[in-house]
Amino acid sequence: MPPIFFYFIGTVTSGFSGTISGNRSSPVVVVADTPGFLQDQIDLRLRENDFEPEWRTEIIPDAEGKLPRRILTFSDNLSDKVVAGEQVSASYETRASSIARDYEAIRVQRGLYTVLADVVAADSKSDSPLSAEALAELNSETRIWQLEVSTAGQRKEIPSGFDQAIPGIVVMFTLLVLLTSGSSMLVVERTQGLLRRLASAPMTRTEVVAGKWGGRMVLATIQIGFAVLVGTYLFKMQWGPDIIMIVIVLACWAAFCASAGLLLGSLARTDSQASGIGVLTANLLAALGGCWWPIEVTPGWMQSLQKLMPTGWAMDALHKLISFEAGALSAVPHVATLLIGTLLVTALAINRFKYE
Repeated sequence: MPPIFFYFIGTVTSGFSGTISGNRSSPVVVVADTPGFLQDQIDLRLRENDFEPEWRTEIIPDAEGKLPRRILTFSDNLSDKVVAGEQVSASYETRASSIARDYEAIRVQRGLYTVLADVVAADSKSDSPLSAEALAELNSETRIWQLEVSTAGQRKEIPSGFDQAIPGIVVMFTLLVLLTSGSSMLVVERTQGLLRRLASAPMTRTEVVAGKWGGRMVLATIQIGFAVLVGTYLFKMQWGPDIIMIVIVLACWAAFCASAGLLLGSLARTDSQASGIGVLTANLLAALGGCWWPIEVTPGWMQSLQKLMPTGWAMDALHKLISFEAGALSAVPHVATLLIGTLLVTALAINRFKYE
């Protein structure tokens, strides 16, 4: 299942970061009947804001009857009305969702307000009516103020595509497998009386739990190792320069999941109960911890909530190492937190462990 999720989620979200950050131009249909000389100026400013305008006089649905994804509509005879001092209107419609829709609207507004400023500036520089020549002269002038924008420090793009999907699915499926099969096996051993036989063996409770933990640790390691190999060689995942720290983070996560599986197996009474609780818990923690989508695009309260989730500890560490290249030391607090969490969960698993 992990490779299928790699492909599906990684492909669907591959353009998310580029769309949000403005690295990819967005096609937009501009509807205007006789726009006049202002068409070139509007076209220029829209392209500066990462749009690819396609000018039409009317909206024509495609072969499937669907309207264009983005439509910007202006009043008829746009240039003539502006020269005459008449009010004109513009409306923007998009099928984009949530954050992408708001970001598109901001870019459209920025482009149109820049055109408005161009019109005011060009009109004030000449006694003659506003014209294409006046706007062209304005465009040719050197801007007094220049704004240079650059990234401070390492890469800061929002993780998307396989950079988000592969770490997220690795974290989620490791937890899912250990909370379901890892806990169910312990319940089955208890109900079938296999654990009662261990009670007569010359081993302490801690030694029995340690043996069970070791078996689940092997299962988690195989799960993670297989997913990493598939992500690297099939999906060309780039893990960044701190691969050793990434391995340490994943090992700590495997240890935590192994302990969590043991604890759930000690608390659950039936096999179906262990599986049901495991699936529900794994999916809930995956959603809140940023395994399904980049937590960086969520509201601030959700980003704060992620810091309380074990999945959030793992995902934040992996994002810092892979997507943001913040250095190995940036993941040290996450490793420490995962180790402390593993020790606490293991202690609870030992305390709650029962032979029958």
